[in-house]
Amino acid sequence: MATDAVLRGYLLEESLAWLLRFSGYRLLVHEDQDPEELVDQEGALRVRGRGALHQVDVLGEFAFTPAFSMPVRMFLEAKFYQKPCGLEIVRNAHGVVHDVNENFMTHAGTRPRQRYQYSYALFSAGGFTADAQRYALAHQISLVDLSGASFTWLLGAIGSTAWSLFQAQEKYLPKPPGFPVTWMRRQLREALETSPVHFLSSADIAEGKFKNAARAALEQLVAALRQRSETELLLGFPSAPFILPLAADDHRRFLRYAEARPDHAVRIKRRGSGTVAEWTLAPVEEPGAYELAFKLPKHIEQWISDIDGKERRRTMEIKEQFLSAITIYRMNGEGLRTYQLRYEASSLSRF
Repeated sequence: MATDAVLRGYLLEESLAWLLRFSGYRLLVHEDQDPEELVDQEGALRVRGRGALHQVDVLGEFAFTPAFSMPVRMFLEAKFYQKPCGLEIVRNAHGVVHDVNENFMTHAGTRPRQRYQYSYALFSAGGFTADAQRYALAHQISLVDLSGASFTWLLGAIGSTAWSLFQAQEKYLPKPPGFPVTWMRRQLREALETSPVHFLSSADIAEGKFKNAARAALEQLVAALRQRSETELLLGFPSAPFILPLAADDHRRFLRYAEARPDHAVRIKRRGSGTVAEWTLAPVEEPGAYELAFKLPKHIEQWISDIDGKERRRTMEIKEQFLSAITIYRMNGEGLRTYQLRYEASSLSRF
């Protein structure tokens, strides 16, 4: 039977797929999209590794290929625990992505085969332990902390929905075969339009009280997301070994400004202190045009705050070393857009 925490994780993954729907990637959900790399097995999508098949719940393929690289695909995994994710979760992510990236062999006389660079982004509602952060940094696993105030509304809606689903499971479902995860994902992807309809699984469950209760709970989550249609999660790629989840106060205002000035200078501010600090950025020339909020990995925040009297200086060092250039990729009806947000301390004195 699916636990409340597991259900929260599933719902968070599907919600993130919706929030990131314009971030420059398409969802891969069926083996027909790439028969050589993907396998549908027991109602779940799996990716071929060198040594095993690996189940993946959310897999994205980016529309752009970085210089000196191969086409990029990203595993997206989400954990919604009450405590920080530990080392074992990150170690498993590294094992999967390492095995998948080694799945390439050539044989004489065979036709050329496409190869991809797989990456792994692990989202957590409760942050990560220090050991997990160090391990992820060493093995280039992107950790995304969603514990900031900008995501309170999302985590609250997911928590309420997961509890309703858990109660419906306890009341109406026999233990075998358990919670119909594939059915639930299909319902959400169909309602949120995050996957091509012809690739959605036709798996269904019998009519009954569970289906009615589950559908009602899922409809509440979809409604909460739709009410935040102005909210969009942008992926920011800084000059650093991590990615930034950028929450826009109003993504349309950001897009209007960024379309007119795809390369512009920004102010960056740090609010709060210690591991609960949150950062914001806004354009230098028009500070009220938009605001993006994000959190940095906790080990960086701990370094900033661990010596009294040095917090201001260390905050500046992080801005200059890791946040001097943040690139955002976004898809729209006309193709891929690239925006460059630049932090230059010297330019701020002019305004």
